[in-house]
Amino acid sequence: MKIGFIGLGAMGGPMAGHLIDAGHELTVLTRSRETAAATLAKGAVWGETPRQLAENSEIVFTVLPAPKDIVATMEGPDGLKAGFRPGTIYVDLSTNAPSLVRQLFAELAEIGVSMLDAPISGGPKGAVSRKLAIWVGGEQSTFDRCKPVLEQMGDQTRYLGGSGSGSIAKLVHNCANYGIQMVLAECFTLGVKAGVDPATLFGAIRQGSLGRQRAVDRMADQFLPHVFDQPTFILELAHKDISLATALGRETNVPMRIGNMTLAEMTEGLNKGWGKLDSRAAMLVQTERSGVDIRVPRDVLQDILKNEPL
Repeated sequence: MKIGFIGLGAMGGPMAGHLIDAGHELTVLTRSRETAAATLAKGAVWGETPRQLAENSEIVFTVLPAPKDIVATMEGPDGLKAGFRPGTIYVDLSTNAPSLVRQLFAELAEIGVSMLDAPISGGPKGAVSRKLAIWVGGEQSTFDRCKPVLEQMGDQTRYLGGSGSGSIAKLVHNCANYGIQMVLAECFTLGVKAGVDPATLFGAIRQGSLGRQRAVDRMADQFLPHVFDQPTFILELAHKDISLATALGRETNVPMRIGNMTLAEMTEGLNKGWGKLDSRAAMLVQTERSGVDIRVPRDVLQDILKNEPL
């Protein structure tokens, strides 16, 4: 296919290279021509403007840093919109704002262009090795047409639903990822300042219940099926443990902002009478506050866990 590809950074460069290896004709554009040297050496053609790139492409991909960069590439007399022809497919691989994705989806539909939001997860190493998750939102029929091309860049391509669904999933993933990092930073500094060697501490906690199972997979035990009356560890005891941890933080002068917030959520759960339920019942404080009722049947969860590659 004739493909336009805008953004050849640490992620985009290797991904564009995979498309060339698969036999596609690429027109590329990025901030500096020097950045595109490796891709041009593989046979890609330089696009002078986004408009020219779009005029010569059946599918256009963008991998850009922020929503403002998408807008800048899209608008104006030399922007993508000016060059799109009816029937062209536009796929945004960036981490974008769902509101902008849905706005562009509607605007492009008016000129006969189908859009997918398809953010990627796996980092530069994954872009090189094709070990990438690609989460896609948009029309199912457009996804079906693009899936073979997407699978030439990533090994986990998944359709999630209507426009914006892929972008929402990516934001959820990244927010959880960096939030977990900050929790680990807080708790690890507590352990080291309290007197445990960092290498020894790391070796120990990775063999605990948290370290032996994917953090996300643990959601399938109680939270997602909404089953808290068959406890593996009751909220009262978990509350006690976090109370002790935050007390240790005070004794050692380690700020425990996230730990204290966790304790406050658990305390609210106790005040609701959930002390004898599983400790994950404290997560319901957030779902109730948000007005969201989350329930996934256990058999559905087991199918997901059983059929997913590691």
